[in-house]
Amino acid sequence: MRRHFIHFLWGFLIAVLGFVFIFFISVWNGWVGYMPNMEELSNPIDKFASQVYSSDQQLIGTWNSDNNNRVAIDYNGLSPHLVHALVATEDERFYEHSGIDFIALGRAVVKRGVMGQASAGGGSTITQQLAKQLFSEKAHSTTERVLQKPIEWIIAVKLERHFTKEEILAMYFNYFDFLHNAVGVKRAANVYFDKEPRNLTVTEAAMLVGLCKNPSMFNPLRYPERCMQRRNVVLQQMVKSGYVTKGEFEELSQRPLGLHFTKSKPVSGAGDYFQAFLRQYMMAKKPERENYQSWQNRQFVLDSIAWEQDPLYGWCKKNKKRSGESYDVNTDGLRIYTTIDTRMQQYAEEAVRKHVGGYLQSQFNLAMRYKKNAPFSSKISRRTIKEILNRSCRQSLRYQRLKEQGATPEEIRRSFSTPHEMTLFTYHGDIDTVMTPIDSIRYYKSFLRAAFMSMDPHTGAVKAYVGGIDYQHFKYDVVMGGRRQVGSTIKPYLYALAMQNGMTPCSLAPNVQRSYGGWTPRNGSRARYGQEVPLRWALQQSNNWISAYLINLLGPTQFVNILHDFGLNNPDIEKYASPVLCLGPCEVSVGEMASAYTTFANGGIRCAPLFVTKIEDSHGNVIAKFQPLMTEVISETSSYQMIDMMRAVIQGGTGSRLRYAYHLTADMGGKTGTTNNNSDGWFMGITPNLVSGCWVGGEDRDIHFDHTSMGQGATTALPVWAYYMQRVYADKRLGYSQSTKFVIPAKFNPCQVADTININGIQEEYF
Repeated sequence: MRRHFIHFLWGFLIAVLGFVFIFFISVWNGWVGYMPNMEELSNPIDKFASQVYSSDQQLIGTWNSDNNNRVAIDYNGLSPHLVHALVATEDERFYEHSGIDFIALGRAVVKRGVMGQASAGGGSTITQQLAKQLFSEKAHSTTERVLQKPIEWIIAVKLERHFTKEEILAMYFNYFDFLHNAVGVKRAANVYFDKEPRNLTVTEAAMLVGLCKNPSMFNPLRYPERCMQRRNVVLQQMVKSGYVTKGEFEELSQRPLGLHFTKSKPVSGAGDYFQAFLRQYMMAKKPERENYQSWQNRQFVLDSIAWEQDPLYGWCKKNKKRSGESYDVNTDGLRIYTTIDTRMQQYAEEAVRKHVGGYLQSQFNLAMRYKKNAPFSSKISRRTIKEILNRSCRQSLRYQRLKEQGATPEEIRRSFSTPHEMTLFTYHGDIDTVMTPIDSIRYYKSFLRAAFMSMDPHTGAVKAYVGGIDYQHFKYDVVMGGRRQVGSTIKPYLYALAMQNGMTPCSLAPNVQRSYGGWTPRNGSRARYGQEVPLRWALQQSNNWISAYLINLLGPTQFVNILHDFGLNNPDIEKYASPVLCLGPCEVSVGEMASAYTTFANGGIRCAPLFVTKIEDSHGNVIAKFQPLMTEVISETSSYQMIDMMRAVIQGGTGSRLRYAYHLTADMGGKTGTTNNNSDGWFMGITPNLVSGCWVGGEDRDIHFDHTSMGQGATTALPVWAYYMQRVYADKRLGYSQSTKFVIPAKFNPCQVADTININGIQEEYF
C-alpha cells in the first residue's frame, strides 16, 4: 500500500512537472495565451504607432491605439537619478537577473502567500512590469492574474534576450502614464517640472519614480503631502542601494516637491488640436446620410464635399494596403509629414494665451464680477440660462454614462447637484476642489474661447493651428470643427464681387441709411453722412450702409455664389440669401476664412489648407504626396484692388492699432469683424507670405462683453494676430521680413483699370 502511494506521488509530481513544462512551451510559442512575435518585440512601443512630423523635422507626436500622444527618448536622454531611483525602488537586482528575480519571487511567495504579510513587497522585476504594461490585458479576477504571471515571465525573458538593460529602462520610462496627459517620462518632466528628463534633480527623479507605484494615490497636485512621503521612501531606497548618502538624504528629504506644473505646455510645438483634427480627418469614413442625425444635414453636406475634393479627408479609407485592408493611423506605423512649423505653432499658442488667457479673461471676469447672470449676458432671462445649462448637461459625458446605466431623470438631477471631487482648469495650473457638476459646467463656460490659424497663401501650407485655449479641458475645435458668425470679415468678399463687376476702390457710393424690404441696417458712425464716398473709405471704416447698398446693387444670389467660390461651403448660407448677408450672419470656420483670404494675397487664386505634404509607410516608402488645391475666384486685377483697400483698413481704419499700438511696419492688409451683441470678435490679416485669422468669443453666443469697446474684434482678436506676427518677424530663422512687399505691378493704379462687363456670370475685360 505504501509502495503504491509513493508511486502515486512520484507519478503526480512527474505529471505536474510535465504539465508545467508543456504549459510553458505552449506559452513560449504562443499556443496558449498571447505572445508577441519577434517583430513586435523589436520595437514594442512604436512599431505600430504612426509618427507625426513638423515641417522643421521635429517629431511632434505619435498616434497609438491607446490615444496617448507619446514622444519617446532613448537611454542617453534620461537623468542618471531616474535610473538609480527606479532600480533602487523597483528592482535592486535588475542588472543581475535575466528578467525574473527568483530571490524576490521566492520571498514574495513565502511572505505574502504563506505568511500573509501584505507589506512584504512584490516579486515583479522592472522587465516584468514592462511586459505587463506592453502586452498584458487587464486581469479581472485572481485566477486570470495567476494565469497571466507565466505569460509575463516569458515575455520578460524574451525582452531580456533581445534588448539591453539600458533599452529596457528607456522603454519602461517611455511607456508609463504619469497622469495629467504626461504619458512617458519626457512629457512628465515637461509637465511637472518644465524641463527635459536629462536635467531632473535627485528629488524630482525620486518623485516621478514614486508615482510608478500608484500615480492616482500619489498625485502631486491632489495629494502633495502623500506624494512627498512617497518621494522620501524612494530616497530611502536609494540610500540602501548606495546612490544617496544618509547625510544627503537628511537634506533632500526636507526639500519641497518643487513643482513647476505646465500642463498646457506643448511638446515641441505639438499642437494638440491640430493632431486631433488631423487624426480624425484622415480616418474619416465616406459620408452616408443614414449615419448622420436629422439635425446634422449641414455636416453631412460639408463632409461630402471634403470627401470628393480633398484627398487627405478619409485618406485611410480611400487607400488600401497590399493586403486589401484600409490603412489605420493607430496600427500601421505611418510617418506623416505635416506643414506645421513648431516655432510658429509655439508663437501662435503663446499669443492666444497671452492675450485671451491673460488680459482679456481678466477683463471679462471683472466685468462679470457683480452680475447675477454671470457668465451670461444680463440681457437674457434666468429661464434661458437654465435651458442652456440643461442642454449642456445632456451633452456631457456624465449624463450619457448615467443614461447608459439606466439612471432615472431624478437620479441624474441628483448626481449633477451633488458635490464631487474634481480637477478644474485655471490659467495658472489645474486645481483640485469639490464642486457640483452643474456648477462646474457654468464655471467652464466663464472662459472665453479662441481659435487661430496661419497659412502660406501661395502653397496652402498651414503653419500654425490653435483650435482653442486648452485641449485637455476644451476639446471643441473652432479652426476646422466649429463655425461662428463672421460679421464684417465677410465684407471683403462683397467688395471683391464689386471689383469683378467693374467698380474700383475709388468708385463712389451714397453714404445714407436706407431700408431694403423691411430691413434697415444700422451703422456705428455717421461720419460723412449724406456724401458720396469711395469704396476704399467705406471698407476702411467698415461702413454697413455701403455694404447694404452694394449687395442690393449686385444681388444676394451673385454674392452667395462668390462666397462658395471663396470656399465658404456651409449650405446654411443660402438661407441668408438676402441683403442682410452683407453683414455676416452666416457661420464659418476659422480655417475656411483663412483659406478664403489667401485669394487676396495670391493673385485672385484661393489656396485650400494643406495639412500634410507626404505619407510614408513603416518601411520608409512614400505612399502618398499632396499638392495644394487651388481655385481661381477673382481676377488678378481685382486682387490688387482688394489689397489696396485692405491696406487702408490698417493705415487708418478699424485695424490701425496694428501700426500705432503694436508698431508693425510690414506691408499688410486686414479686416476686423464683430457680430451682434459682441458675441464674436474676428480679425483676418494678410501679408505677402502669410494669411492668418483669429476668432474670440464665448462657448455660447449669450456669453460676451456687454460693451463694444471690449467686445469688438479690434480688441478681442486683433491683438492675438499682432503678438503672433511680432514673434514671427523677430525670428529670423523663419525667413519672414517686414520689408517684403506684395507683388503688384509698379505702375498699377487701382482706380484706373479695365472696364469689366459681366454677362450671365462670364466676365470679359476691355482695355
